[in-house]
Amino acid sequence: MFKNKGEKDGLSWSPRTLVLSVLGTITLGVAVLSVAVSYRILVPHFGGWAAPTVAALDALWVVLQATEILAGNNTERAARVRRAGLFLTAVIAAVPTADLIQTGTGEGLGLAVVLTPVAIVSTKGVWWLVLPSLGRKVSPATRQAIATRRQEVADRIEQMEADAADKEELLRVAQRLNERVTRAETDYRLSALKAQQTMIETLHAQAETTATTISEKSLPALVARIELPELDGWEPSAPTLPVTSRGAAVTLEDLAAVKGVPVPRPGEPLDDDQLDVVVRYLRYSEDPPRSYRATAKALHAAGFISSEERVRHACREMKRTEAADAGASETADEDGAEEPYGA
Repeated sequence: MFKNKGEKDGLSWSPRTLVLSVLGTITLGVAVLSVAVSYRILVPHFGGWAAPTVAALDALWVVLQATEILAGNNTERAARVRRAGLFLTAVIAAVPTADLIQTGTGEGLGLAVVLTPVAIVSTKGVWWLVLPSLGRKVSPATRQAIATRRQEVADRIEQMEADAADKEELLRVAQRLNERVTRAETDYRLSALKAQQTMIETLHAQAETTATTISEKSLPALVARIELPELDGWEPSAPTLPVTSRGAAVTLEDLAAVKGVPVPRPGEPLDDDQLDVVVRYLRYSEDPPRSYRATAKALHAAGFISSEERVRHACREMKRTEAADAGASETADEDGAEEPYGA
């Protein structure tokens, strides 16, 4: 494996080393400037002792900066040299500052006298900010492992951001589609409700009409006995009508329903319509139809209550109606002169 020059000499070049080198160079430059300015200010007062004094102060200031670098992240060790460095920075910056206050622009170097305290304080402030963030010196293998891990984290973060963007776009599209579907469902349900409303209103009106018809016109019981056709074996045919021949299925209840009167009951008084129903039922329950006398006997034998005169009148009216329907002229009673009942 090949190594660069720094690795051969036991040095490990890294961004941290580069930062420290730049700051160190700036610090040395500021120290040289401070030595020059401070010497010009102090030499009239201290003579030959000004040079070693100023050089010692600035050299000690640089040493404290280097010691703080070597302390790394050890806060306890770095705190002592940091406090000493701050004190020494104040002392070194105080010399040109005091001269500026006393003499205005100072003597000798002019602008350098003005810039020196600012440069000293600014340089110390930069070290104060930068050193805690640099951390300890690490080997190239560790730096590579850290860089690899950071790259994995960066890739993962980028992937997460891409996934979040895709999901955000998907949710927005789903939101728009959901709004469209919701509007369509709302329109459909509204249409269905309107259709139900129309149907209910129509059925309600028809139901009221039907209820009125049912209350006014009740159906005879005969209607309920009509059988409905079945699909299997059905053939078109005319419905069977009730007949009056022997063996007919017509009952007293059927005739009462057709007449629209209460069903006559034995032992109860009969009105004219009920008497007409009973007489018709008894007269045509046999073939040929019964005569007046036979009908009257059957009526009393069945327990119905009615006078002989009313029975005779009902039979006469029935025969007259039948003769008129047949188109024949009215004839006398087939029994001749009526005999009293029981003769």
